[in-house]
Amino acid sequence: MVLKRGFYLICGLCSLFLGLLGIPLPILPTVPFILLAAFCFARSSERLHLWLMNHPWFSEALNDWDEKRAIRKGLKRKAYIVSGLSFAVSITIVPIIWVKVILLCFAIGLGLYLRQIPELED
Repeated sequence: MVLKRGFYLICGLCSLFLGLLGIPLPILPTVPFILLAAFCFARSSERLHLWLMNHPWFSEALNDWDEKRAIRKGLKRKAYIVSGLSFAVSITIVPIIWVKVILLCFAIGLGLYLRQIPELED
């Protein structure tokens, strides 16, 4: 049991780190990593789970996802805008064509993923 909790704790901390890193970086998606961190913390550390679920940056979105499996329209719009701008800047800056194509594919994939998530009214 201790080994299992330790595994979930390490996975949760890594996911939280990657989620926070994904805020400024366009290639790393923030939301899936934060959701994974919440999942892992729920199975390893009640204190970290409560901290994450009550954190001012993530609590509303995590609770909406936990209770309704949906996100608010405003948050979804922000995700489209920030992701689109990040990918546009990255595609503009990168000089290698095949990397631009990969970034464009990631951008399209993220857009399609965001599109299928149910919306809640703000």
